Amino acid sequence: MSERDDSLAALREAVRRFAEERDWTRFHSPKNLVMAMTGEVGEVAEHFQWLSAEESAALDDGTREAVALELADVLIYLVRLADVLGVDLDEAARRKLAINALRYPVEKAYGNAIKYDQL
Repeated sequence: MSERDDSLAALREAVRRFAEERDWTRFHSPKNLVMAMTGEVGEVAEHFQWLSAEESAALDDGTREAVALELADVLIYLVRLADVLGVDLDEAARRKLAINALRYPVEKAYGNAIKYDQL
């Protein structure tokens, strides 16, 4: 198991333990977790609303920290959702990368943002 695998597994266990210690597992249906995660994604988006591309890439320290904490919320809900559903996120992400490598071969996709079915 790689260090990254260990890190993700440790985070999953920490999030599970956090929920169990508070008797929150009964609230953690997949539907509820998706709704909570979606709300957190919205909170991330609020920090970027109305910014230009350049401004969004040059956040001040306070905004960057606020975004970091909102991203952490998104990650926590994602990890918890995957745990509840029995999804191995590392394996799923690696599988999806392999699929995308076939959909977006370098020689066709390099330097453009065209969707795979239009390459």
